[in-house]
Amino acid sequence: MRVFVTGATGFIGSAVVRSLVDAGHEVSGLVRSANAAASLEALGARACRGTIEDLPVLRRAAAAADGVIHTAFFHALSHASLGTRVRIMFGGRPANIVVRFTTAAVGAERRAIDTFGGALEARKGSLVIAFPTMAMAPGRPARETDAADPGTVGGLRAQSEQAALDLVATGVRATVVRLPPSVHDETRLGLVTRLIEIARKKRISAYPGDGNNRWAAVHRLDASLLFRRALESGEAGARYHAVAEEGIPFRDIAEAIGRHLDVRVASLSAEDAARHFGWLAPFVRADNPVSSQATRERLGWEPLHPQLMTDLIASLRDVRR
Repeated sequence: MRVFVTGATGFIGSAVVRSLVDAGHEVSGLVRSANAAASLEALGARACRGTIEDLPVLRRAAAAADGVIHTAFFHALSHASLGTRVRIMFGGRPANIVVRFTTAAVGAERRAIDTFGGALEARKGSLVIAFPTMAMAPGRPARETDAADPGTVGGLRAQSEQAALDLVATGVRATVVRLPPSVHDETRLGLVTRLIEIARKKRISAYPGDGNNRWAAVHRLDASLLFRRALESGEAGARYHAVAEEGIPFRDIAEAIGRHLDVRVASLSAEDAARHFGWLAPFVRADNPVSSQATRERLGWEPLHPQLMTDLIASLRDVRR
């Protein structure tokens, strides 16, 4: 297949590209810089210069492909165009910058999905989008059949998932791969990397309340295989969960960080946790267990790579050297 990948040199996207190339697919990827283009070409893929806000670029690339895997998302202000950055920084009260940033990121994602849908409709192409499990309702393991909950910490992106699934009615074979808060290897650990940074800076590895809230996790190579499986044989309108570990108690993560950084481990009240973790606090409080049973059964996907604690310990050993 001819496949176009956004976020192609990112932590997850680069693994997706490698998996596709190794399987014999002809891959092109969206990159923002010459250095990123060189990195992508070294993986055996063709570079397409632009950003997810460059809709004509996205339209042309998708129209030339049999399928699109969309992993890109604004995770930093620098990812946005100059005009978008200006609107985020100066479009209202300083206290609302985070809200404006998130709204802009979701808006760009939604427009990209709509653009891909329009380009793929004529040839009945395939679209796979990445989506956070943090948009799922808490309290029980989320299932693939569960719709995203707009009221959750990641719920603003629910409209993006629905926009992708709505494309099925136009003939696009659209699927969703949901990713947990920790997509990891020995070098990066998703949001857990930020927890480590906070613990090192403040000399305390904290958890909210009793720390029994749960985070799911997956190795990035296992996740990349699932993206490829979804593209190749996923069912139109299906949601798949890239989850190897259903729910790790947050306290276990905090204790592992504290032990290997040799810093104090402590429980924090909701108020203290908000101050300690800053923008990350709503994610830290989230109870986000996720089942992948149906995904494994339907796509024959089985995680084979190291679990989070193995990679966390390896990462922290490198930090202490």
